[in-house]
Amino acid sequence: MSETTLTGRESEESRPATMRRVVAASFIGNFVEWFDYAVYGYLAATIALVFFPESSPTAGLLATFGVFAISFIIRPVGGVFWGHFGDKVGRRTALSLSILIMSASTFVIALLPGYEQIGLAAPALLLVVRLVQGFSAAGEYAGAASFLFEYAPKNRRGIHTSVVPASTATGLLLGSVMVTALTAMLSDAQMTSWGWRLPFLLAAPLGLIGRYIRAKLEDTPEFRALEQEETEARTPLKETFLHNKRAVIVGLGVACLNAVGFYTLLTYMPTYLSSELHLDETASFLSTTVALCGYIGSVFLMGRLSDRFGRPAMLAAAGIVFALLSVPLFLLLGTAGLVGITLLQFGLGVMLTMNDGTLPSYLAELFPTRVRYSGFAFSFNLANALFGGTAPFVATFLIHSSGSTIAPAWYLAAAGLVAALSIGLARGGARQSRPDR
Repeated sequence: MSETTLTGRESEESRPATMRRVVAASFIGNFVEWFDYAVYGYLAATIALVFFPESSPTAGLLATFGVFAISFIIRPVGGVFWGHFGDKVGRRTALSLSILIMSASTFVIALLPGYEQIGLAAPALLLVVRLVQGFSAAGEYAGAASFLFEYAPKNRRGIHTSVVPASTATGLLLGSVMVTALTAMLSDAQMTSWGWRLPFLLAAPLGLIGRYIRAKLEDTPEFRALEQEETEARTPLKETFLHNKRAVIVGLGVACLNAVGFYTLLTYMPTYLSSELHLDETASFLSTTVALCGYIGSVFLMGRLSDRFGRPAMLAAAGIVFALLSVPLFLLLGTAGLVGITLLQFGLGVMLTMNDGTLPSYLAELFPTRVRYSGFAFSFNLANALFGGTAPFVATFLIHSSGSTIAPAWYLAAAGLVAALSIGLARGGARQSRPDR
């Protein structure tokens, strides 16, 4: 037996070491994925100049966010594929393949010619690459969360799966730091010419590191036990929609707050602060960086609290808080200085971790082992396709159609209300994982 194999005979002393490898393997893929999304979102104005130079600033920004949103349309399809693959073949195999596709497509963005070189083919190629990214990324969040959930001790599944949202925020943090540094050191002309390409080049080495770590692990104990117990061929996709429809609906509703909140508060916000509130661009990135630090620091606490007080209570509280406080906090954003804006962003980030630190373990508990990857991936990715990838576009559209800079806050409040109501629909919250698989 290899040192990375986790079996029932493995000693308790070696289990922490295995968990550290599992955490690292789960962390890296989401980190790469959201690093890319962060860079794309934070450099939206620059990317608009490169790929949509003949449009007005607003139209170019909408087009750039439109490409961002369209790339999410394929995520439910990717969720179905990777979920079925992960439930049928194994979590580790699915995660190892998806990270290679995702990191390669991210790297390709750095090599794309702009509109000045090949005309309309440039934004068309950008869209194609983003679609490939969306397809591969659809398996990451659900797969990593399922992987951690099935390895973790039952009384600490909340804090262990909170590594997944922490990894996404760390990817955003590195993206924010890099973009802040680039915008501070390079001129606008240099950024438009070649500076914007530099962050995307990091995807290749990071992806190879993630693939190496994942290849050194066995699949989860729960999945291996399921394989040994079952003699009949499994049909995860069919079983998900035939026997777990209610769980899929609940998962979709609960995940919508994560989708809207994450992409509005942690991806779109620098653009919002600079374009709508006219904050200096470097200051906008700095403020968002501080908010991300608060998010990363508090998401583990929320995951631990979910182990103690229960997932439904935490998620319901998060939905109610957003429904009540989003609009007042955005009103304050419009009147505060840099310190005030930074503190408000920090507070919004901590609010979001009430949902995000709890969501991975909640969604994993909604579905039995045999369809966990499929149910989690489809509901989570459908929410992100409908509400997450479109969030920057919707926020920009709502502001310019209503003339109100607080329009995104109403969108956040609505998402919080839907999430809270979905917990009620679950009739007492998430099912606990059961020994009957």
